[in-house]
This record gives sequence, C-alpha cells and structure tokens, in this order.
Amino acid sequence: MTSIGTGYDLSNSVFSPDGRNFQVEYAVKAVENGGTAIGIRCKDGVVLALEKIISSKLLKSGANKRISTVDRNMGVVSSGLLPDGRHFASRARDEAAQWRRTYKAPIPTSALANRMGSYVQMYTLYSSVRPFGITAIVGGWDPEVELPVDGQVGSGPATGSGGKKEGVKHGGPFLYMIEPSGLYWGYYGAATGKGRQSAKSELEKLDLAAGNLTLEEGVKEAARIIYAAHEDSKDKDFELEMTWVSSLDGPTKGRHQEVPKELLEEAERLAKKALDDDDDDDEKMED
Repeated sequence: MTSIGTGYDLSNSVFSPDGRNFQVEYAVKAVENGGTAIGIRCKDGVVLALEKIISSKLLKSGANKRISTVDRNMGVVSSGLLPDGRHFASRARDEAAQWRRTYKAPIPTSALANRMGSYVQMYTLYSSVRPFGITAIVGGWDPEVELPVDGQVGSGPATGSGGKKEGVKHGGPFLYMIEPSGLYWGYYGAATGKGRQSAKSELEKLDLAAGNLTLEEGVKEAARIIYAAHEDSKDKDFELEMTWVSSLDGPTKGRHQEVPKELLEEAERLAKKALDDDDDDDEKMED
C-alpha cells in the first residue's frame, strides 16, 4: 500500500513531511474492519459488549471469547486483529499482577490505562515492530481508597485539628479507551469497530454523564446498541458477548464476570424487538 508521500509508509519510525505516521493510520483501518465493541459506565458498574462476527458455521457457540479478565475487578474488550487483542490482554494481566505484588492492592483502572497506553505507544517508535491493530476498551470498578489530601500515596495521613484523618476517597466505575497510537481517554461511553459511528450516536442519547443509568439498564442498552450497529452488516451472523463489573451487593461484588444468562437473553429479546419496531416504522413512513 502506498500513500501520497511515497516511501513514508514503509517504516514505522518515519514521519511524512506533513507529520503523519501512516503505519498508525493503517492500524486504525484494521480496527474499523473489526466487530463493534462498546463500553458503558453506569452508576453501579461497567458494561462491556462486543459484536462477535461468526465467520464459520463450524465454530462452537460461546467459545473463542473476545472479552478478557485483566484482574478480578477489571476487564478489557478490543476490536481489530484478534491475536493483537490477546497479546494486549496478556500484557495487561502482567501489569496488574506486578502492581499487586508491589502495592498489595488491585491496580486502579487509570493506572492500567496509563501503562498500557505507554506500552502500545512504544510499538509506534521502532522500525522493527508494527503498531497494535486494535483499539481496546478497559472497564473496571476501583475500590474506595482513602488518599492523603495532597494526593501523594505514601506521604502519610493528613490530620485536622481533631486528629482525624482527612482524605479524599477515590473509587467507583471507570472506563478508558486505548487507540493504536497509544492515546487514551476516560469515557462515560465508548465505541469502536465497524459500527462505531452509529454506536456513538446511540450512546450520546443516553446522557451517561448524568450518572442515572443502572447496571441492568446498561446491559439492555448495550444489547440494543450492538444490534442497531450490526444493521450495516446484517448479511453476517453474529454472537453478542457481554460482561460487567458490578458493585451490587453479593458474592460477585466488584468482580468482572459474564452477564447472567437470563438477563442477557432478556436484553437480546428486547434489542430484537426494538429493531423490528424501527423497521416497521420505516415501512410505514415509506408507504
């Protein structure tokens, strides 16, 4: 593949005269050919969902998972090249394990996003490697940890006149998206893959910044959005894969796990119904 600046797309470590890195742009194109993946930050957890295109009728249903557990309280979903996504998840697990060994606590979602963003960006610097052909969405629930007022971990507790510790509590659901360039941002709702544009439009309608969406509502909305985004590829069958990190009381509180089967089936039923209703409305308008 060539570009306007002939030769500037042959090496990963060379910029074109107008400051572009064509190898990174090609990696973004690889992501755009992948199945739609979304993440939704709810008031009591995070939902991750993926449109897993079925490339063969011989594939076993429910196998070949694309959403990975990074730590007990965190998961990652990626769109793009599957082997790159698996390597990304493996490296993320290593980072999470190293953090636990060092600090005796689960890694904060922001810290993992920072480390993985730096790792992905490192693959854009050298001609001996190529950029990651994925965009990854990382979601997790950070337990509340009381930090000193100055925000410096390990600087000792700040005390007031009453001798009580005055700290700032950091915790709750967090969602980050990491791009092939290594760029990452925090999101209330994130989408990537082939149907990202329609998925983003639907996510924006939910007003996620208000923080009113419950986890179960987030599951149903995620299913509806994935089914709506799949309309552009309706000739291909797909399987909906969905996980969550829930803060709801119970034995699995704060853990990344698959959405309960009953809730997932209900969400898919409602998503198909909403899609059929939209099709009926379109037909009426045409008549």
